[in-house]
Amino acid sequence: MMKKITKILTNKYVLAGAFFLVWMLFVDQRDFFQQRERKAELEKLEAKKRYYQTEIDKARKTLTDLQTDPAALEKFARERYLMKKDGEDIFTIEDSAALIK
Repeated sequence: MMKKITKILTNKYVLAGAFFLVWMLFVDQRDFFQQRERKAELEKLEAKKRYYQTEIDKARKTLTDLQTDPAALEKFARERYLMKKDGEDIFTIEDSAALIK
C-alpha cells in the first residue's frame, strides 16, 4: 500500500501538476490572492460608480426642473441662497442637535 502511494507521488506528471498548482497559486504575478484583492477592489469601484450615477441622475432631474418649472426655481433660490421677495423677512433656524455632533 505504502509503495503504491509513493509510486503515485513520485510520478513525473503528478509532480509537474503539483509544481504548476503551487506556482499558479503563490508565485505567478497573477496569483490567486492578487486576483481576489483585485476582485474586491473592482466591486468597491462598481459600488462607487453606482452611487455617482444616481447622484448624476438626481442632479440632472434637478437641472431639468429648474430649467422648466419657475416654482421649482424660486424654491431652489429661496432654500439654497436665502433669496427673498421685496418686503419679506427671512429667519433661519439652526438645529441644535446638528451643532452638537
